[in-house]
Amino acid sequence: MSDTSTDAGADQQPVAPIQFIGQYIKDLSFEAPHAPDIFQDLRQTAPDIPISIDCAVRDLKENQHEVTLTVHLEATVGDKPAFILEVAYACVVILGDLPEEHIRPVLMIEVPRQMYPFVRQIVSDITVQGGFPPLMLQLVDFTDLYRRKFASSEEIQKEASARGMAAMTGGPVSGQNL
Repeated sequence: MSDTSTDAGADQQPVAPIQFIGQYIKDLSFEAPHAPDIFQDLRQTAPDIPISIDCAVRDLKENQHEVTLTVHLEATVGDKPAFILEVAYACVVILGDLPEEHIRPVLMIEVPRQMYPFVRQIVSDITVQGGFPPLMLQLVDFTDLYRRKFASSEEIQKEASARGMAAMTGGPVSGQNL
């Protein structure tokens, strides 16, 4: 015997947790302030290339978010900059039905993780087009980046909350070292 009843939800497609609507270069800057002299220096000395990576989220409208991954690097030989590169690569995403506590980590960890290969390719292409060898960025642990970025703010919030509770009760909250 077959069940002929239909479920209204059966016709709906499940919503993916993350839908990428679009990806784009929001800002791109490349400078080689000491070219062409720096190329001679690079033949003799390997450059020092510190890299900083940051991620930001901006809410657009209902359940749409813009995630921007910014990479800044400055290759130096001695005290002279060989090149300076900054790229802000962004995307717009729609999040599916996620619990509230998972939204920020998804936007700050998973979305940048999926954007990062595009950023790596842009950095490699731009350094080559600037006359330098291709620079392939190392893989990034966005979970660790997230923890380092928000650990202090979460600790500050917990401490402020505990101080607020202490002020209301007239003393430290049990188990808190203030």
